[in-house]
Amino acid sequence: MVIAANAAVGKRWAGRATGILAGVTAVITFLVGALDLAGAGLVQAGAGGQPQGLNVGIMITAVVAATLASRPVRGRVARAIPIDPDNPVHAYALVLAVILFGSQLATLVFVDVLAVDQSLPPLTIPDLAASQAPFLIMALAGVGLYMRRTTAGAAVRLGVVRPAWWQIALAFAAAGAFFAFIQAADALSHAWTPDIASQVDKTTQHVFGGLESPAGIAALAVLPGICEEILFRGALQPRIGLLATAVLFASIHTQYGFSFDALSVLVVAVGLGLVRKYTNTTTSCVCHVSYNLLAAVGIAGALMGVAIAVEAVLLAVCGYALWLNLHQRRVPATP
Repeated sequence: MVIAANAAVGKRWAGRATGILAGVTAVITFLVGALDLAGAGLVQAGAGGQPQGLNVGIMITAVVAATLASRPVRGRVARAIPIDPDNPVHAYALVLAVILFGSQLATLVFVDVLAVDQSLPPLTIPDLAASQAPFLIMALAGVGLYMRRTTAGAAVRLGVVRPAWWQIALAFAAAGAFFAFIQAADALSHAWTPDIASQVDKTTQHVFGGLESPAGIAALAVLPGICEEILFRGALQPRIGLLATAVLFASIHTQYGFSFDALSVLVVAVGLGLVRKYTNTTTSCVCHVSYNLLAAVGIAGALMGVAIAVEAVLLAVCGYALWLNLHQRRVPATP
């Protein structure tokens, strides 16, 4: 479907192709919900879940996505987000984003995601790679790698460029700030909603408990940090906007259910979006990988003082780099 959307760009039949792609994808999504509602057993809601509600939610999502086959509807949406309503790739990306968000929201509302996650085997490195690879593949296909763009052109479109030295410092500083924020939010979660926090901790330990080896920690830091950033911040954010991308990113982290942790992920997603907006995707990748590594390893005891000192130095370096850039812009060029 994504390849077909790329092939339709610039063609006289692009509008017709957009309608067909949106319609077919919406129909397939609707059928998943309808067939499961009829007893096909395509989705798992868990012991405390509501499969009927989940199926209806999927079907409603499909109907909403189907409306995007209409050019006037896409034109109205384009007033709020930076898409070209006549571009088949932009339109299809919007359709897929709506389906992903709607299905994830229905899952969060009608499925006991914590119980379901605890019933599944712990993640292994191959599992993690298999779950992250589609993000990277969709990003590369979406920007038309080897279809509309060369490798260099696709890298520029995705924002995967060589970062400046101060951008790396910014990535590390932001990762430290995100880690501190998440720790504070986690403390509030345990204080205000201890039962939910305990369930989230139990689920997280179960899901990621098989990745506690050095290789597992490295995979957990690098694979999501690269694949998720290239899709969400690299491919999607320039088209559907920072806030919509952050909400979509938060929605895929269903392992937190409705909790402070889920809200914290949304805040971090906005932060990563700002890093991408004012630097590039490479910098947001470095930031995401660094944060994941901090979260996996953890910082406590005597290391906390060292971490605070390092964060202060990084912030000072970023401040200096910002001042230097502003100063250089104000100095007139020598004729």
